[in-house]
Amino acid sequence: MKSLFLILFIAFGTGFVNAQKYAYIDSDYILSNVPAYAEAKEKLDKLADRWTKEIEKRYEVLNKKKENFAQEEVLLPKEEKKKRKEEIEKLEQEAMQMQKMRFGVNGDYFKKRQQLIKPIQDQIYEAMQKIASKRNYSFVFDKANQSNLIYADSKYDISNSVLKEMGISVR
Repeated sequence: MKSLFLILFIAFGTGFVNAQKYAYIDSDYILSNVPAYAEAKEKLDKLADRWTKEIEKRYEVLNKKKENFAQEEVLLPKEEKKKRKEEIEKLEQEAMQMQKMRFGVNGDYFKKRQQLIKPIQDQIYEAMQKIASKRNYSFVFDKANQSNLIYADSKYDISNSVLKEMGISVR
């Protein structure tokens, strides 16, 4: 009885696996061919550069204040030391707060990325989904972004079809 069950399981199991159709995309390749992505990425990079410079300036001011304090600390009265330490701590808090506000988990960078890039990713996903549905793919993998896909035959790559579905001509 057990051997009959095992034989049936293997027969149906391998039939199920063989019935699966699969493909893959290379999202990095697709994104590199989407003009709107290049524009969005450029805007995002400019914002990130501007914000990074703002933060760096705050840390430069902070470091300068710390250096000055370290040099003058021995000469300062107790109240002045306390006042300067508090000022330095306040500047440090502000710098860290700005860094968190700009680049934190729900910071400005994340929000701007969602605003600029997510619509493009959604377009890619919708185009890929249409192709997968038309061609009856059970699975579509992405070989980009640290994928666990070790090997993929190029005949299963539907990246150009996704671009075509999006109305983008391939180079």
